[in-house]
Amino acid sequence: MQIRNRQTAGLTFRADQWAAKKAAAQATATVRLWGYAHLDEPDLDAAVRRLVEAAVADGGRRISVHLADQDHRVLVVVLSHVTGPAPDDAVLTELAALRTVVSCGSDAATDGRRVWALLDAEPRRTPPPQ
Repeated sequence: MQIRNRQTAGLTFRADQWAAKKAAAQATATVRLWGYAHLDEPDLDAAVRRLVEAAVADGGRRISVHLADQDHRVLVVVLSHVTGPAPDDAVLTELAALRTVVSCGSDAATDGRRVWALLDAEPRRTPPPQ
């Protein structure tokens, strides 16, 4: 997977019970530095935690979190570094239920299984007064 011409960050963690909390905190801090004042940080936190939990459940030794942005959207990709089947649909259903998740998915590659979510960081439009 290649991501070019945008802000990116890569974070690596041991695949343990604390990985989701650590990854969510570091991902939120990283994206905050990119200047997305309107990003729903609780949604980002929840998405990163769920993605990391799915990757940790694969049973590998480490996971990596990759972040990228473009056009007021933030991409979060988590790689388990373990080849195998895609996650069950429950993971994707949970991600899709988050208000700012535009899309999500998973795939298996030679470098491991990837799960991802794309979050909208566009300012919310206020309805016109009636």
